[in-house]
Amino acid sequence: MANPIEKIKDEKPGLAVQAELAQLAQLGWQAVAKGDLERLKWVGWFFRKRTPGRWMVRLRVPGGVITSDQLRVLAQILTAGSDVQQMDITTRQNLELRGLCIEDIVQITAQLQAVGLTTVQSGMDNVRNVVGSPVAGLDPNEVMDVRPLVQQLNDAITNDGLGSFELSNLPRKFNISITGDRENSAHAEINDIGFIPARRDGELGFNVLVGGVLNSQRATPAFPLDCFVLPAQVTPLSLAILRVYSEFGPREARTRARLIYLLEDWGIPKFREAVAAQMGGPLTPAASEEFIDYHKRDHVGIHPQKQEGYYFVGLHVPVGRIYAPQALEVARLADAYGTGEVRLTVEQSLLIPHVHFRDLRAMLAEPLLTAFSPAPNPLLRGLVSCTGAQFCNLALIETKERALKLAHILAEELDVPQPVRIHWSGCPNSCGQPQLGDIGLIGTKTKINGQMVDAVDILMGGRVGKDAVLGAVSHTNVPCEELPALLKSLLIEHFGAEERQAAVLVPMGDPS
Repeated sequence: MANPIEKIKDEKPGLAVQAELAQLAQLGWQAVAKGDLERLKWVGWFFRKRTPGRWMVRLRVPGGVITSDQLRVLAQILTAGSDVQQMDITTRQNLELRGLCIEDIVQITAQLQAVGLTTVQSGMDNVRNVVGSPVAGLDPNEVMDVRPLVQQLNDAITNDGLGSFELSNLPRKFNISITGDRENSAHAEINDIGFIPARRDGELGFNVLVGGVLNSQRATPAFPLDCFVLPAQVTPLSLAILRVYSEFGPREARTRARLIYLLEDWGIPKFREAVAAQMGGPLTPAASEEFIDYHKRDHVGIHPQKQEGYYFVGLHVPVGRIYAPQALEVARLADAYGTGEVRLTVEQSLLIPHVHFRDLRAMLAEPLLTAFSPAPNPLLRGLVSCTGAQFCNLALIETKERALKLAHILAEELDVPQPVRIHWSGCPNSCGQPQLGDIGLIGTKTKINGQMVDAVDILMGGRVGKDAVLGAVSHTNVPCEELPALLKSLLIEHFGAEERQAAVLVPMGDPS
């Protein structure tokens, strides 16, 4: 078979490496075979060419719900074994640890398992972290609390975190979101399966979207399956779709292996029939009443919960990066002012829920909130970025530091009346979801005076929440050194920004 990853899986299942961790740790990173370098992604360990010997480790954090005890263990792991002592919140409410060594994999796996965390099936041809509303169970206006459904589906996919051979050999990665709020906070439109709240015949459940994708080949929003399910049917339907995709999804070329291509090859009627056969009965047609009727919030700031007298405090984490000492402080704040719970958002920030009104003033005076602000500048508030070239060998440009530097420059020069969502992705793979931003930037290269330089393609007009729309390309091959002036003009023209004072624009060619 031409597809090299399928060949690797045929030689030995990806998840089989889970039983070989001790031997691989003893071998050391330089002796790990090429096939096993790929298979290790099935258990969340990613070899990084840009940082030889130092690995990225991706967790599963279903719905973005994590505890203070779990955060402390992550901080301990980073402090003991990472050269950079940092982790990143991802756009799937997940966490990635950086700078770890494969020689420590057995010990780290045991530490994670001891507090109920796992890295299993977090990469390659698996269902990625299941996304849910970050304010599930807190939002006074939510339709339903989806946390139990997210956890149930996650456990079914991963065999309660132990690993599932049945669902670990998909044609490509697979994304699922379950939204129980009125604002589409989990971005159903970009998931392979998106569940959105609906009501049929007086019963609350979900309408189902399928086939959403953002990658280097295409950006296609999900479209209706014409299917309504009750909450108890969310997991059975998801598993039925996954089995159909696993059996019939295209595998010949990685670029055509996502669910959208099977849907286009078959058409929705044939796909529905196959899913219904897996379900053992016909699918119920979609409900006419849906509840995505709010504009999407980023949940940064202080917000009342449905529990009287309590608030969740949304803290902006610049480009999602957290260092080990900061993680310990977040854990302390969650214990001191909440119930030891932290929520992660798809905007790469975090929430501390269950803060009583009487404790808000004290919490807002905590030193950590100068770094993780509940009231950031509008140009920082909406900033999202992928990993970038610092750690990712696919990225064409550095993103996180460059994005922060540029946002600070523009914030000093402009007054912006409302948050502007600026999404950075270091390459066309769109991990930073640039198509969702008011302004999206996709890393590329261009020539100036015969020399290759960092550049971006710019997208405009992405909209999330109610009536979500993917952004469209407005500029191509813009050298990064020209970005301060161009973005400044776009912010003035399209977002009502006003200049504060004349200032010298700093070239952006070098993020350092």
